[in-house]
Amino acid sequence: MPTVAPLDLDSHCIATAWLNDTPHFALADGVVHRLDNGHKWTEVHDGLLSACFDPDHARLITGGEDGRVTALTTDGTVETLAEIGRKWVTSVASGTQGAVGFAVGRNAYVRFADGRQREFQHPRSVEGIAFAPKGMRLAIARYNGATLHFPATDGKPTELEWAGAHTGITFSPDGKFLVTTMQENALHGWKLADGKHMRMAGYPAKVKSFSWSAKGKWLATSGASAAIVWPFQAKDGPMGKAPLELGTRGDTMVTQVCCHPTEEIVAIGYADGMILAGRFADQKEVLLRRQGKGAITAMAWDGEGRRLAFGSESGESGVVDIAS
Repeated sequence: MPTVAPLDLDSHCIATAWLNDTPHFALADGVVHRLDNGHKWTEVHDGLLSACFDPDHARLITGGEDGRVTALTTDGTVETLAEIGRKWVTSVASGTQGAVGFAVGRNAYVRFADGRQREFQHPRSVEGIAFAPKGMRLAIARYNGATLHFPATDGKPTELEWAGAHTGITFSPDGKFLVTTMQENALHGWKLADGKHMRMAGYPAKVKSFSWSAKGKWLATSGASAAIVWPFQAKDGPMGKAPLELGTRGDTMVTQVCCHPTEEIVAIGYADGMILAGRFADQKEVLLRRQGKGAITAMAWDGEGRRLAFGSESGESGVVDIAS
């Protein structure tokens, strides 16, 4: 059985990340905790809404209720990247070449590494944002579809339409597919080369967590009593193919998924605080953590895939060491 080093915090954990091999836990109250030769913390916002890991610069990008976008480095230094007044920063993303994207109401912004900033206005609120894995391309999830911007040029945006409210967004690691989570219990996808649609439905609940496998062959998702894992090996993605179902438990929902950085394995977090690991090849499962207090809301593997940092809605957090 893997060992668990617990860290009891007192607020909903929004994100976990490893900065220079140190686990960080970003909480809704605006404080980021880290386990760095003892328990340390940094007050970053007056209320935290969104956070993402920037692997290129080993920093945590955060957006708050105070209208600020910040970058936190491993020594606890906080750099303010943008200030938008008293407006909520509801989504953040890190891109190539040090670019950072963030959403405020109906507007999406891109801040370049040199400090320049571009604003993209939309008729309805921007719900989710993501950068393409290569090049400078920003995707936003919106009502009735997604929009692709090219922030470094004045090119016209590409509109991808599909009826309904789109709430989150992700590019496949090879940049060939774009997938959104929806307000209804479904995902929607587009093959970017030809705009072909991919509808991934049948979930009993909303999909709030997704994670691509190491080589981008699989997309793991929450929203059911198992991790629903869609195959993306074929040129048309999962169209006409059934997903894998890993870690099925009849009595509780999957709330968080996080694919291993090198192996075809996914960590699966549940509404009752349990965490399992499931392997795609043979659907074998290993228990990583027993039930706890509160649903799992954040997970992140370290670079070697040996340790898993996790956080929950109750603040119960910690690190699972699978090598022990």
